[in-house]
Amino acid sequence: MERRSATVDWLIKIRPPATNARADDNQAPAPRLKRLAARTPAAEPQALPRFLMTAADQADPQSSDESAETRSRLSAAYTPSRPVSDWRMFAGRTGVLSTLIRSIEHHRMHAVIFGERGIGKTSLMHVLAHAAREARYLIVYISCGASSNFDDVFRAVVAGVPLLFHRDFGPASAEAERGDTFADLLAPGPVSVHAAGDLLGRISGTRLIVMLDEFDRSESSEFKRNIAELLKNLSDRSVRAQVVIGGVAANLTELIEHIPSIQRNVLALQVPRMTDEEVRSFIGNGEAFSGIRFSEAAVELVVTAAGGMPYLASLLCHHAGLVAIDGGKPAVAAEEVAAAMEVALQELKGRISRRSQLESAILMGRPMRLLVRLSDALGASTSSFTEDDIHAAFPRAQDLMRCRELVEGLAEEGILLTREEDEWGTNYRFVEHSAVAYLRLLYARALALPNRRLAQSKALED
Repeated sequence: MERRSATVDWLIKIRPPATNARADDNQAPAPRLKRLAARTPAAEPQALPRFLMTAADQADPQSSDESAETRSRLSAAYTPSRPVSDWRMFAGRTGVLSTLIRSIEHHRMHAVIFGERGIGKTSLMHVLAHAAREARYLIVYISCGASSNFDDVFRAVVAGVPLLFHRDFGPASAEAERGDTFADLLAPGPVSVHAAGDLLGRISGTRLIVMLDEFDRSESSEFKRNIAELLKNLSDRSVRAQVVIGGVAANLTELIEHIPSIQRNVLALQVPRMTDEEVRSFIGNGEAFSGIRFSEAAVELVVTAAGGMPYLASLLCHHAGLVAIDGGKPAVAAEEVAAAMEVALQELKGRISRRSQLESAILMGRPMRLLVRLSDALGASTSSFTEDDIHAAFPRAQDLMRCRELVEGLAEEGILLTREEDEWGTNYRFVEHSAVAYLRLLYARALALPNRRLAQSKALED
């Protein structure tokens, strides 16, 4: 007798049991079944998911979710997918912001803000813009791209400057009343740096701040060189326009070319990681804004896991708040933060390669602890570091030796790190910047797991 395959056996198991009726496809249904079918209402179509809030940020009256407004406030308070735009949610960094304002207002300097991704550079620029608008400055904000060029960027800048602020035109002039801008005075063809400086030199009655964010995304050396020349031109002529540049870099030279010619005209400001107290302040601002409270244990777990990175703090608070709302909890506890770590890790996985994920998992334990400690010590420069940075991070000889061996071994094998040699010595760089946040969150989860299991066992006992 021929044996049946495993697939056939499986199909037989899940096949509905046979009835006493004949297996005849053409057999008419029994009269009783006809009557039952006639009385049984057709199944209603499954309801599709709906938006809980309208485009005006109001609860949808057709939604039955009573927590819609709370979710909306939570999403406005913690914004991991976008920078802080509401100055009320800006926490800490008062010293950095004060330095920026004073350099612009008193010293009439340009500013370059640099640091690692997710450190809060764009949020800082938005809050600076808010403060400047309160002082009646004109603000033009531009996010640079890979193909940004000087002509396009400058035309976009002067299109935001009304002609009524041109010294050769008055508020009552026909051009000003028509709503013309400085861009209407540009001739066809590419704009030169000299022509750009000359046009901005005619600003009168106000001051202009040009914000060029994501400056590192530009792939054009000519664009960066032209911007550097413009900064010098504006400073040499005491023009009533200043430029604030933001980008991902470990130092000023990485961000702008031809540094020697503009060093005395530029404030170079590396944005540091937030202190633990600043992270607590950030969480407190979100509590006041959203109405969702965090227990002390939850706050401390967020502080530990974030490691001073605003992006991670916002991401964890956002997801922990949603977990609490879904569970009908009145406040966020450490259990909700631990659950938020799992969600956050899944998000971060999508931003790094499969190889980096596997290599991070291999480092669980002491190697990961050493890398996380090194990352914390580096502060805003986690993208690259030197042997001197390792020495500064590990004052104890035993830890220093272990970390140096670990870094050298990883770089040798190309695991998470690469090694570069230049005239200054050896430089190490993380292959993927997002791997730093992923490592930190893996490490924080490992620390939180024992506490989470203990909380779960206590809940079962209760």
